[in-house]
Amino acid sequence: MELFSFLLLLPILLVLLKIWKWVNDKRDQECYILDYQCYKPADDRMVGTEFCGEVIKRNKNLGLNEYKFLLKAIVSSGIGEKTYAPRIMFSGREETPTLADGILEMEEFFQDSIGKLLSRAGLSPHEIDLLVVNVSMITAPPCLSSRIINHYKMRQDIKCFNLTGMGCSASLISLDIVRNVFKSNKNKYALLVTSESLSPNWYAGNDRSMILANCLFRSGGCAILLTNNQSLNHRAMFKLKCLVRTHHGARDESYNCCIQREDEIGRVGFYLGKNLPKAATRSFVDNLSVITPKILPVTELVRFMVVSLVKKWNRHGSTKGTTTQGPIKAGVNFKSGVDHFCIHTGGKAVIDGIGFSLDLTEYDLEPARMTLHRFGNTSASSLWYVLAYMEAKKRLKKGDKVLMISFGAGFKCNSCLWEVVRDLEDGNVWKDEIQNYPPKTLVNPYMEKYGWIQDEDPSTFKIPED
Repeated sequence: MELFSFLLLLPILLVLLKIWKWVNDKRDQECYILDYQCYKPADDRMVGTEFCGEVIKRNKNLGLNEYKFLLKAIVSSGIGEKTYAPRIMFSGREETPTLADGILEMEEFFQDSIGKLLSRAGLSPHEIDLLVVNVSMITAPPCLSSRIINHYKMRQDIKCFNLTGMGCSASLISLDIVRNVFKSNKNKYALLVTSESLSPNWYAGNDRSMILANCLFRSGGCAILLTNNQSLNHRAMFKLKCLVRTHHGARDESYNCCIQREDEIGRVGFYLGKNLPKAATRSFVDNLSVITPKILPVTELVRFMVVSLVKKWNRHGSTKGTTTQGPIKAGVNFKSGVDHFCIHTGGKAVIDGIGFSLDLTEYDLEPARMTLHRFGNTSASSLWYVLAYMEAKKRLKKGDKVLMISFGAGFKCNSCLWEVVRDLEDGNVWKDEIQNYPPKTLVNPYMEKYGWIQDEDPSTFKIPED
């Protein structure tokens, strides 16, 4: 009888054992952020109105029409007077960069931010199991990840990845690599390093679609420490809930709208096409269609389906189709599942477009606007400056959900959802100045200083000496 009972219980025990093992393995696959450190360059690299004017005047290939275009672009960009540029700009050598300039720019960031991060976490570089570096616009053997390993004397069995050419969405691509490595390796530390090298990539020509990048991009970077060790979850700041990547590289229009290339006479620059907003909208819509069911409650999804069916029924029988231009409203209440929106600071138009599509308030958009104003578009690292602003403003409370959205060349749209593990209020890179934000006005002084250009006659225009 006892043997019979045991045989009956054995399958149940095996099922329970498998369930326990599945749950335990699932717990070890979690991805936590323990800490992160945004980079704040030295004050002697700060870019003001006067200095911008000097840099533009140094480009002898520009005429009055290009000056008017640049003035309009910078005035409407949402960028303020406290952003940072690489040192090569201040020595007047932006048109003749060397390899050493690009490496120096990266090393300044690495040695500052990684050092601060590891020190604050109480970790030795030897404890790092995985290193992922993404810097799109510089490749110099040995790769940047190897330079970090050499500087910090990391272990010889460290797993390292070095991503280039991924554009402004590279942070979440790097995060996806970390997440996948964590799935098959328990109790690991990962270091994610994201930045952009501007020193070798200044465009000295007069093609408007390429000089625009000179106005938008600024120096910055971030180092992020992650783990899947469950015993450290009480120290964690964020827990990754889901991540979705969308790539429209197969569409020629999307592929070619944001690309590094040469102009007509061979000067290399970064081309931003007029169809970029259209490509961004397409990728954004496709990305939302995948991530929305993962992050919103069932009640909101059902409500959206009902409303959509009613609208479709009301349009049924109409012989005329409707077309829309510009941003498209999602029609879903994202605030039913998301508390904070961490938006890539690709420019004022990018922030406005996402705000319109997701029906966000100025309160929701404030972190992205302030980051763009204070630090500019720092490429793939910009998301972390936005997150740091939220933290400095003490907005992030335990249990809150944070949606990150980024765009990049390819064309790519990547997004992810974080859960705040504990109340956060450290200022990070905003610590010493958060009380000054938001300012009374975001209007920069470029029009006041250089507005006279708008009234100049092309036939008599001459560049002033000072």
